[in-house]
Amino acid sequence: MADAPMLEIQRVSKRFQVAGDIIEALSPVDLTIARGAFICLIGASGCGKSTLLRIVAGFETASSGKVLAAGRPVTGPGPDRGMVFQDYALFPWMTVRQNIGFGPRQRGLPRGEVSDIAERYAAMVGLARFADRYPHQLSGGMKQRVAIARCLANEADVLLMDEPFGALDAQTRSLMQTELLGIWQRTPKTVIFVTHDVQEAVYLADRIAVMSARPGRIKAIVENKFGNRDPGILRSKEFVERVDEIWNLVRDEALKAQEHNE
Repeated sequence: MADAPMLEIQRVSKRFQVAGDIIEALSPVDLTIARGAFICLIGASGCGKSTLLRIVAGFETASSGKVLAAGRPVTGPGPDRGMVFQDYALFPWMTVRQNIGFGPRQRGLPRGEVSDIAERYAAMVGLARFADRYPHQLSGGMKQRVAIARCLANEADVLLMDEPFGALDAQTRSLMQTELLGIWQRTPKTVIFVTHDVQEAVYLADRIAVMSARPGRIKAIVENKFGNRDPGILRSKEFVERVDEIWNLVRDEALKAQEHNE
């Protein structure tokens, strides 16, 4: 069904054993994400944001509960869900073109089709002129563009992004945020974006899920639709008020986490 959810997180919890102790990272989490949505997960450090993302990706197994992707249970990684990490995770021995074309090659597509796909997505992220360069010849922002293009080229329906711009300088980060919004608006992708930056979450997402201190759960869902996403919106009264609203929710949980650790 076209209006069926893209992702359903149902009563997902996660416990780790550390030095003989059981650490509860996630208490039951319920979250439904529509097709084409852009949702940010935000919360205090250690609240389980990245753990939840890895469970959705299939890299971690939930202790209880389940995740459905397009109605099918997630039992491991799959080409329908592409992960973008903070550290890029590119193959250093491959060029930009070869990194982007890796997924299509693995699917056994003809060489000419792989080349066409790689060229198309390199152009989409503004790297057509750099297609024959290797990762060590690229800036941080360019590497992250390759990582995003590689997910898109693999025809993933869902982009899972774990603080992908966290290691970038402020100017590059701002440019990449605008670039990502443009890609999302041009492609029918569903995005889950983990960040600890409140302003980034408010600028990017159409929904923001604020997580509680550990054990993480969904404390609040804030609808975050603006008329436009021009960078000038960052100075608007509505934007500043929304940042304050989210920051107060996150701050309360950060104080709880600090008290728990003392």
